[in-house]
Amino acid sequence: MTHTRCRCCCLLLLPWMGGDSLRTGQEGDITMASVPASTASPQYEWRTILRHRWPLRAMHWINLLCMLALVGSGLRIYNAHAALYWGDVSHFETPLFATQAVRDADGELRGVTRVGDASFDTTGVLGVSRPRSDAAPMRLGFPSWAIIPSPGMGGLAVARRWHFFFAWAWVINGVSFLLWSIASRHLSRDLAMQRRDWREIPKSIIDHLRFRHPVGDDAARYNPLQKLTYLFVIFGLPPLIVITGLSMSPQMAGVLGWWMDFVGGRQSARTLHFVAMALFVLFAVVHVIMFFYAGPINEMRSMITGRFRVKYPKAQIAAEVVPTPKLEQEISP
Repeated sequence: MTHTRCRCCCLLLLPWMGGDSLRTGQEGDITMASVPASTASPQYEWRTILRHRWPLRAMHWINLLCMLALVGSGLRIYNAHAALYWGDVSHFETPLFATQAVRDADGELRGVTRVGDASFDTTGVLGVSRPRSDAAPMRLGFPSWAIIPSPGMGGLAVARRWHFFFAWAWVINGVSFLLWSIASRHLSRDLAMQRRDWREIPKSIIDHLRFRHPVGDDAARYNPLQKLTYLFVIFGLPPLIVITGLSMSPQMAGVLGWWMDFVGGRQSARTLHFVAMALFVLFAVVHVIMFFYAGPINEMRSMITGRFRVKYPKAQIAAEVVPTPKLEQEISP
């Protein structure tokens, strides 16, 4: 989860989670503490709000653990045959994507990454790399630091056990998040696109391009780009990655035969599974970058304690309706 400025795509590591449980002043759950005027700027005042409730914080960290294990073990499974195809069978001479090892004229191993008809020398990263600094180069589609288990610590069978275990944990955690979001109205209140959000998309794009930080109530709610990103990560990628993962199992061929026919075969399903994983990783990378840009201390505190500091214009504070003690009590975790 990232600061309000990280709106274009927040925590991975919240792929299933859809985002932070930001709270706005509309429900009275606003100020938990204020910074004395002497330490604030003349135009602004810092306030601490409840940003994440404890169920969301717990599911976020479970999600992070599951995703790290799933990506690492998934890449280890990919390394067993480091190529992707489209269709029902493998066309070894014409992969869509491959990270392979070849020998050059001197007999040295070279890593080559193929994307369609194009090829690139990626020795040391993809195709060929050293499992340790003192080890000889070896054939590895993805390097040892990116896979679970590492070379010498277990083979394909171990990686599959890791993958299936954490896949079920991830799905259970995701379903729990979805049910909690519906019951707590986090989905309808914080993530659903409203008519105003569609109108504000151009402004949100400009604000992001200018690295403009929102303040006040705008800093305590999701902007349109963040909402669209979370909705895609919740309702787009997880169903795709689950159904493509299941369809690669021979035991599921009878149940998901319609899906095989739709995508063109088991190899197509494997490629789509890999693409969905890559989009999750991209989401996480951008999220982490924005996490550091927005202020890592404030962000990390909000995902551990739930408390988040927001800068409020004093003009907005003077015009706001002060919440009653009863409402503040109700939002205490």
